Amino acid sequence: MTTTRTPQADAGTATDRPATGRRRTGRSPADPRPIVGWLFITPNLLGVLAFTFIPLVSVILLSFTQWDLVSGFGGIEFVGIDNFVAVLKDPSFWNGAWLTILYAGAAVPLTLVVGLGLALALNRDLPARGLLRAAFFVPYIVNIVAIGMTWQMLLDPSAGLVNQFLGSFGLQDLPQWFASSRWALPALVLVTVWAQAGYANLIYLSALQDAPAQLYEAAQIDGAGRWRMFRTITWPSLLPTTVFLLVTLFVGISQTFGMIALITNGGPGDSTTTLSFYMYQTSFQFYRFGYASAVGLVTFLGIFAIMLLMWRAQRGRSLND
Repeated sequence: MTTTRTPQADAGTATDRPATGRRRTGRSPADPRPIVGWLFITPNLLGVLAFTFIPLVSVILLSFTQWDLVSGFGGIEFVGIDNFVAVLKDPSFWNGAWLTILYAGAAVPLTLVVGLGLALALNRDLPARGLLRAAFFVPYIVNIVAIGMTWQMLLDPSAGLVNQFLGSFGLQDLPQWFASSRWALPALVLVTVWAQAGYANLIYLSALQDAPAQLYEAAQIDGAGRWRMFRTITWPSLLPTTVFLLVTLFVGISQTFGMIALITNGGPGDSTTTLSFYMYQTSFQFYRFGYASAVGLVTFLGIFAIMLLMWRAQRGRSLND
């Protein structure tokens, strides 16, 4: 006995089979992945909102007001652009701006030179190379209080090891370092370079690992020396890294506050009263929060203009450009 299958039955059977080889491209309405993603980034967004966006908006609004904090929110008085006009006429502001430029303008290039020198030295096959790299990076992560106290002892005019070492060579007129208005700022530059060189060293080391090896091999075949290879290959390849370090170090060092407050407190006199410390004095010692906010905005615009100049100066000079 034979059975026959109708076309309708075959069609029904074909439609009942699950389709193979097809990928689902759509997502179900209950897909939890977008919600999970937002849950992951929400803590960071809240942190940026609470500690960056809200303070920034508050500073901008306060810069157009006069407020001493003691009178409460009811004591806020709108003064328009009077704070900005006063800032541009303030000799203390311009003195702080000049000291900030001197401080960052000396510390940043020296940090780059020391960091690059360390990176070139530690990029070779040396015994305990990993330990040396870690040792030079340690000052960058040490607490600022420990750094300040250590260098205060080292640079003590009478009992510090640095002056004792200099005195062993017969020098008589030894620097007074933090106790002298002449030497306080250079001493801060010295401490800053010591603390920041490990960071520059690490960034330069990572860039040297990606240097084009084939160019060095070709240069060696052509008989180029070390200085020639550094000038024509190493330095152009490191130029984008140098610009990055210039910007980040200048922004960070120009905003230095903790070290100045701990070691010199802006003195002797006002010889180390940079803009960051001047803003602190204006707001938390003299309670002129509106004026301090205006100082902060003008400082931000100045630093932003300097960063733009740095970026424009390096365009077209990289090895890859």
